Amino acid sequence: MSALEKLPVVVIGAGPAGLAAAAHLTTRGLHYLVLEASESVAACFRSTAHVRLFSPWKMNIDASAARVLEPTGWRAPDPESMPTAGDMRSLYLEPLAAVLAANIRYGARVERISRRGFDKVKTVGREQAPFVLRIRTGEREEELEARAVVDATGTWDSPNWMGVNGLPALGEEQHAARLQYGMPNVLEGDRGRYANKRVLVVGAGHSAVGTLIALSELAQAEGQTRIAWAVRSDKLEKIFGGGAKDGLPERGNLGLTLRKLIQEGRLELYLAFQIEAVSEQQGKLNVSGIGRDGTAQGISGIDEIIVATGSRPNLSLARELRVRLDPWLESTELLAPLIDPNLHSCGSVPPHGHRELTHPEIGYYAIGAKSYGRAPNFLLATGYEQARSVVAALAGDMAAADHVQLVLPETGVCVTDFAEDGAGGGCCPPAAKPKAAAAVGCCPPAGKPTAKSGCC
Repeated sequence: MSALEKLPVVVIGAGPAGLAAAAHLTTRGLHYLVLEASESVAACFRSTAHVRLFSPWKMNIDASAARVLEPTGWRAPDPESMPTAGDMRSLYLEPLAAVLAANIRYGARVERISRRGFDKVKTVGREQAPFVLRIRTGEREEELEARAVVDATGTWDSPNWMGVNGLPALGEEQHAARLQYGMPNVLEGDRGRYANKRVLVVGAGHSAVGTLIALSELAQAEGQTRIAWAVRSDKLEKIFGGGAKDGLPERGNLGLTLRKLIQEGRLELYLAFQIEAVSEQQGKLNVSGIGRDGTAQGISGIDEIIVATGSRPNLSLARELRVRLDPWLESTELLAPLIDPNLHSCGSVPPHGHRELTHPEIGYYAIGAKSYGRAPNFLLATGYEQARSVVAALAGDMAAADHVQLVLPETGVCVTDFAEDGAGGGCCPPAAKPKAAAAVGCCPPAGKPTAKSGCC
């Protein structure tokens, strides 16, 4: 065994994907260490403990993790029931972390990754050099070597800005005290902040929809609560989703409930609103921007803003590594054609594993939500299969690594044509139905069978 092979595989992040990787490493008897920046597992799920997932337990438990847990007497919850993020932590991730505790180090934030003795430019001998991870624990800085790195840091800590151009809207940082990102607990922990206030929600994904629904419940109990919703699109069909056609009923119900709120006039809707600035006047916030036709738009008299515009990966960790990312999604490059929201809205991807996740930097993999970059609709089942395949590759079991299987429920709406006139609307371009000729987007190349997990 070489000196490099004696080093541990380092997993960064003790969330669902990171702990799944740890479970597979345990099962295969590989030396590894999990580094977690916070003081407990699944920090993302701790901050969103109130949020109910729209996927059932059977999709949220990794098979290898379940095998690691079973000898402790652990029993999986009802496979068809829908957990909250808090349930995921207490009933699954915390028990799993307890079993893996000897290999998890908390309070260890990885700030940079490189190769021992190699900057990004130097090539000869690079693959034989160990990875070096710069770690901060409180005020202390140290380095740790690894033979491989599995980056499962996710994207939750890097929310997207409110500005339409990807930058902070003018004044967004200045007024940060009155903005919250993601999914605040408007019915409980943050209730006092939003009750009887005029609240603007920005965003068009599931987080925004879930927040709007929660605010509507708050408004029923606290009668002076008013809700405004701003979205960049001028069409709601994609946002409403597939409804009863959605393979995940709870995901479909989000769109159905939102549609009802709009029909009942329980929220102010601002379509095609491209936010450029936020300012304060007489104690209230004003948001300004432009419409799709270039005309000025504004929303005034706002007390609080919830920014639910998605998130992005932290790319600074691997700046000294040779990674190949899609230039606009910032996802692993080979995944981009399968998940690009500019091409389709299927919500599912074909099976993929270590080969699609490989970078020019041999031994470095990003898995889980981070592998998707800025693309939405990541499901935990995807991350679990990624973890299984990557760990099999690290173990040298290439047959298992290449045997990827992934069947995800479709959204019930699959749009590939996002042109202004709204033409199209099927999974595949009209001219190619029912067999697609394109090898990108959600459709397979011509002549190949349609995968069950695809959306055509």
